[in-house]
Amino acid sequence: MKKYETLVVQIREQIEHKIWGIGDKLPSLRKQAELSGMSLMTVLNAYQTLESQGWITSHARSGYFVAPQVHYTEPKVSGQEVQSTETVDINDFIFDILQASKTPNIVGFGSVYPDPKLYPRTQINKSLMSAASHMPISSLLDNLPPGNENLRHIIAQRYAAMGMNIPEQEIVITAGALEALNLSLQAVTEPGDWVVIESPTFYGALQSLQRHNLRALSVRTHPQTGIDLEALAKVLQSHKVKACWLMTNHQNPLGSTMPLEKKQRLIELLTEHNVYLIEDDVYNELYFSGRKPMPAKAFDPRGMTLHCSSFSKSLVAGYRIGWVAAGNKALDIQKIQLMSTLSTSAPIQLALANYLTSRHYESHLKRLRRKLEQRKFAMWQAVRDEFPASVEVNYSEGGYFLWVELPANLDATKLYHVALKQNISIAPGAMFSVNNQFAHCFRLNASLECTEPVKRAIKQLAQMINTMLIAE
Repeated sequence: MKKYETLVVQIREQIEHKIWGIGDKLPSLRKQAELSGMSLMTVLNAYQTLESQGWITSHARSGYFVAPQVHYTEPKVSGQEVQSTETVDINDFIFDILQASKTPNIVGFGSVYPDPKLYPRTQINKSLMSAASHMPISSLLDNLPPGNENLRHIIAQRYAAMGMNIPEQEIVITAGALEALNLSLQAVTEPGDWVVIESPTFYGALQSLQRHNLRALSVRTHPQTGIDLEALAKVLQSHKVKACWLMTNHQNPLGSTMPLEKKQRLIELLTEHNVYLIEDDVYNELYFSGRKPMPAKAFDPRGMTLHCSSFSKSLVAGYRIGWVAAGNKALDIQKIQLMSTLSTSAPIQLALANYLTSRHYESHLKRLRRKLEQRKFAMWQAVRDEFPASVEVNYSEGGYFLWVELPANLDATKLYHVALKQNISIAPGAMFSVNNQFAHCFRLNASLECTEPVKRAIKQLAQMINTMLIAE
């Protein structure tokens, strides 16, 4: 056995015996070399082998950490290959569920936002107070569409750090990602047009299609690798599609991330049919591996991808600042925004620009990713321990959602109503589709710390599911 292989076995056994716990930082390369008496190159080979095997994960300029050891079977691809819907009518159902989930002291497994305790609220508020106190009289005009120049410049720099050349002139600041997505939809479609969405999909996409009187083509989506490109190709040949609204990274509700080669093929396919991509990428900072996943826009040379994101999931939800890198539709989106919301809050734009110029954001993101990875794994483990064996739970590397699939004869909306009486919220699968094909599924927010009340809530859900199984 080679020296590096000996070290691999040694560290793997240490992890198995919980000497190193999930999320623990391993000794640095230099320190491990001192401890083992091996060379730096030998230690590096060992660490890289452990990373390729999924035992540890690397974080840029932070070192190596013990990764969650998730053992799960290949997830099933549920639902029909393609479903077309002439009229989307789901807003009332979603509104009722979101309103009910606001009950005080509820265990919010149904929430779409990360645990608010993970946000650096004190530092952000300081930036807001500083921005407000120094805000010039001309700030409203300076922050009209396309938005604050300094903030757009910072966002352009963040794209550049990924190797993407996105000029700040292409970036439009919006009141959250949902406005960016809605503006994008308006810019590339007209009422009655066909729009491709994922199946299941983010309920905000369904609400937007309903609002703009658009027709939906729901394409089956894999829980790990994203939309079915073969099914998408058939749809593009059989329908006159104007746009695709897709989440390529850490998709809501499944958590799937499309591999790079699949994103490239997606762009080639859409380019071939002259179809715009509205890329909803609000979870792009919440990756667990050492490298941020590239968006599909990185492969688009024609400017037909409108890349939408925000700071709501990675920094603070209440400030509602998002943006769209709008490609050749940037001017159109500015005009539409000027006729609707006029502009995004000037003080909030200034506050974020102030905060992002410091080093606080990158430090916060590192802590956030690590905590989300630890919490998601802990909740996945708790759910697997408590839920019946007939329940499938999809785990994905990134984001903070778990997609739960009950036996097909059970109704997750019924479970939702029963759980709500016990002050527990879930997001039933009916929220994420225009039909009933995901009625037996639900989404869990895994950003919550697995405290005793949270563990009790998981046990209660398990008991409710068992009761439903017995009744059936």
